[in-house]
Amino acid sequence: MRRDAHGVPTVEAGSLEELAHAQGRVTAHDRAWQLESERWRAEGVLAAHVGPSGLAWDVLARRVRLQDTARRCYAALEAPVRRFVAAYAEGVAAGLPGGAARSPELRALGLDGAHVGTGLDGEGDPGWQPWTPLAVLLSHHLLFGSVGTKLWREHVVSGMGPDLGPDLAAALAVGPPDGSNALAVAGSRTASGLPLVAGDPHRLLERPGVYQQVHLVCAAEGVDVVGLAFPGVPGVPHFGHAGSVAWAVTNAMADYQDLLVERLRVDGSGEDGGGRLLARGPERWEPVERRTEVVAVAGADPVRVDVVETARGPLLVLDRRRPDAPALELPDGEEVEGLALRAPSRVLADAGAAALPALLRARTADDVERAWGAWVEPVNSVLVADTSGAVRRLVAGRVPRRAERARWRPVPADDPAWAWTGWEEHPALRVAGDGAGGSPEADAGVVVTANDERPDVAHLGTAFAPPHRARRLRALVGDRTGLAVDDLAATLVDTAHGSAPTLLALLRRVARAAPTAGPARDLLERALAWDGRADPGSTGAAAAAAWRGALVRRVVALPLLAPLHRQPAVPAALLPWLSPVERVGAALPRLLDVLPAHGVDVGALAVAALEDAAATPAGDPSATWGRLHRLRTVHGLDGTPWHDAALRPGEGSPLPGDTDCVVATASVPGLSPDGLGDTGLRGPVARYVWDLADRGASRWVVPLGADGLQGAPHAADQLPLWLAGRLAPVPPTRPDDAVDDGPPAAPRGDRMTTDSTATSEAAPALDARLPEGPRPLPDGRSLDVRRLDPEADAATVHAWVVEPRARYWGMTDRTVEQVRDVYAYVDSLSTHHAYLLRLDDRPVALLQTYDAQADPLGEVDGVEPGDLGIHLLLAPTEDPERGFTALLAAALAPLAVENTGVRRVVVEPDARNEAAAERLRRTGFEIGPVVDVAGKTARLAFLPRAVLEALVGAGAPGR
Repeated sequence: MRRDAHGVPTVEAGSLEELAHAQGRVTAHDRAWQLESERWRAEGVLAAHVGPSGLAWDVLARRVRLQDTARRCYAALEAPVRRFVAAYAEGVAAGLPGGAARSPELRALGLDGAHVGTGLDGEGDPGWQPWTPLAVLLSHHLLFGSVGTKLWREHVVSGMGPDLGPDLAAALAVGPPDGSNALAVAGSRTASGLPLVAGDPHRLLERPGVYQQVHLVCAAEGVDVVGLAFPGVPGVPHFGHAGSVAWAVTNAMADYQDLLVERLRVDGSGEDGGGRLLARGPERWEPVERRTEVVAVAGADPVRVDVVETARGPLLVLDRRRPDAPALELPDGEEVEGLALRAPSRVLADAGAAALPALLRARTADDVERAWGAWVEPVNSVLVADTSGAVRRLVAGRVPRRAERARWRPVPADDPAWAWTGWEEHPALRVAGDGAGGSPEADAGVVVTANDERPDVAHLGTAFAPPHRARRLRALVGDRTGLAVDDLAATLVDTAHGSAPTLLALLRRVARAAPTAGPARDLLERALAWDGRADPGSTGAAAAAAWRGALVRRVVALPLLAPLHRQPAVPAALLPWLSPVERVGAALPRLLDVLPAHGVDVGALAVAALEDAAATPAGDPSATWGRLHRLRTVHGLDGTPWHDAALRPGEGSPLPGDTDCVVATASVPGLSPDGLGDTGLRGPVARYVWDLADRGASRWVVPLGADGLQGAPHAADQLPLWLAGRLAPVPPTRPDDAVDDGPPAAPRGDRMTTDSTATSEAAPALDARLPEGPRPLPDGRSLDVRRLDPEADAATVHAWVVEPRARYWGMTDRTVEQVRDVYAYVDSLSTHHAYLLRLDDRPVALLQTYDAQADPLGEVDGVEPGDLGIHLLLAPTEDPERGFTALLAAALAPLAVENTGVRRVVVEPDARNEAAAERLRRTGFEIGPVVDVAGKTARLAFLPRAVLEALVGAGAPGR
């Protein structure tokens, strides 16, 4: 494995299964905390580690049966895909001890490298299982569909009663803000003559980021893909460039989940007196599956939770009268209503995993289209382009056919009218290439998806993003030709505010009624002078936003909308989806149009909001949008005793954009009474531009960095680029400018197999350990060979590896803590070992031994099983001892000979070090070729066992 200048790993392997294993292992090193916390969420055991803050999610995960669905999906996979998924899980399990050793979060929870995956009490946690990646994938997307919006609509309609007009209902039915963008332009519009694809997924801004930049290579399978992966899931599912084809994804906003109102009762006629729980189906009362699970909570008593599933699906809510009751208490003869979730992944026992290896193998737009044909949920809009010039727009995922009302609100489970009758078809739109033509996109050579309502998705969903972003992207491209990567990158950071015309029009209408002088008039004048761009330095944007927030608070407080504030009948984990302030803020432009019909004087509200805003800090004349709209990232330990406020890179940085901008750094207007609550919690979690003419010209960025270890060099080194709207190069196809991660790069050896159907395993690893203890030297001194202690010896080793002479070790820019983490990782491995050599109790050298087959060196032609790799770094000294290297070799050579598994010793000095090569030649090494090893140019040298034994017998292993 090698890494580029931003720490992005290039992972190489000899087969697709080995690639998945290696990707899992690298991810475990870089994202151990993230992987474990995502696994806990998928298994519903988060509270056992983080305490009561994780309980609401655990109850939800248990109720919807995430883990059981993942098991079913895994069991239904075809054998090659099952092996691919299992290999990734095996790689994660193999790499987690080392990754955990460098994770402050896991150490804070008592889960260091020795205990990760075993549970807080050392028992009961099976760790990563073959199906765990599917559970993580399902967990990520559980609430990505329409569940929250349907519950919100039910809350609105049931609370506001029959007087709610259809216009007001439609205005309030808006979904939460979505901000993802993607666009592709045909070669007829580009400078190169081949297509460009660009995009930026928008999600919650998390630490570490939700996406992981990777470069995956498997020459035997023709795989060479740069893309963004989900930590915990193999492959590159959403955004990738395979050289000859590239793809981008946005949420299609389709409705593919149903909520069904289940009538439940207990049949008390059972022989045990306990009775059976029944649900009313379309034809009769049916027995349901019911079980009780115990949810552990760190620092609190465990909670017993009933898990119930009917023929329609698992129950999100057991009793709508008591939505957070952990158990269903139902006397004989009494009926209650619950809410069941019906989702394609559980109905089909399919999480869409077959698409994951298929996308890695894709070479053409046809291949990508076929791969996405296996996808299930969430339903995505996909843009694809290839080097033939083809550009296509696809819809990927399963959307059930059923009656229209089921798309809008919960429906009765006992009515057969809501049954699923099949699946919607998704014909592809060909924008360029064979068969293109006959559509506005084909004529223009530009296709855009921005969660907007388009002809290909309008019949699939009910809540789409406003059309602002899609229109703006098309306008920015316009009729331009000669487009290049920088041009598309610039479109993704455009700050023109889509709601500005509506807001400013209202302000102009009420200007005469506003105060003629004073702070409110000053605020009004600044807002009216606003150019409509949400730039951090804009005082006009700040004034308009301060007024908008005050207006949202006025609207939310209307007696007409008072029913929205009652306690929703939903589980605690879903309450954020039913926030009246957030929903009204998202619906504000629509509400301003319909409220007058319900007797609301919108003009008076607008004027009162000017007075409100002028009295807040946000109304200060010097306030800028960047003062109000600042970066905030979230972490899984926020709000727990293990929260570390110091680890918030870039916290409070001014943000460009807003919810209705292309750069949709979403704010929640009205949330804070002081007007300073326009925090950017959601935004672009990646940006990328894929160039089909030259992948090396492609660019990307993430909000923080490639490494999940907070404080590490690559944990937040991309943040300045992201804030400035700039992009970084993707890893090179050839490692011309790549640098090693520091010895060793993530090894491939010591692989475990958990799938009995696996057809191949790695060769047994060489035991590369050396005997420890004192060794006499010919001159009477004693050399002590001792395992390096990562904690105790970090400062000593750090002082050696940061010297310019040690640049070949790749750690000249590391801190003491980072050196400690590197060797904690080494110490966790069975194939790599580090020793500190002491001469008469004085540390004199760092020695590393490793199985060359389990190292990037093993990828090089000529390296064979039984090759023992050696790295030796001498301590700096002002008075070098002549012949000291040969003296050490004389003491260490017998240790290698004692290891009967060693066939040869292999070393890889810098190819430029001719003196080292000459010394090795005189010693008896066979000088091999110059090769690239993990981004370094090295000259291989081999010492056969027979020569080593002869030298040891002669007592002269070096001269």
